[in-house]
Amino acid sequence: MDFDQSKFTNEPFVIKNPKPWGYEIIFTKKDFPYSGKILHVDAGKRLSLQYHDQKKETMMLVKGQCLLIIDDQKGELAEIEMEPFKGYDILPGQKHRLKGITDCDVFEVSTPEIGTTYRLEDDYSRSDETDDLRTAERKNL
Repeated sequence: MDFDQSKFTNEPFVIKNPKPWGYEIIFTKKDFPYSGKILHVDAGKRLSLQYHDQKKETMMLVKGQCLLIIDDQKGELAEIEMEPFKGYDILPGQKHRLKGITDCDVFEVSTPEIGTTYRLEDDYSRSDETDDLRTAERKNL
């Protein structure tokens, strides 16, 4: 099989995006068919209680202690202390949030960041996140 080697690149890619709960490090380019990031959550801080209309995610705790607050099979929010190096899947429509017990790092892999993230509760009074808002936020980085 022949490949167009002119499209190959060995240049690293990273965006560090400050958040009110810590920061995220995005290590995949926007035009890829998947997304990868590290979420650094400060101790005692929480991400919004949210759900996605299109995005599927898997999260894995790699450092520290973190609570995953997530819809269970009955549609009730369960609090799960994440176990290091184990994957937790989040499907479209499933409410979820992270809370740092200590400063912690969570890897997130997902389908592309498309659609809307609906914020049901947010400690920082942020609105729902749309494609346009994501693009505008990351232009400044």
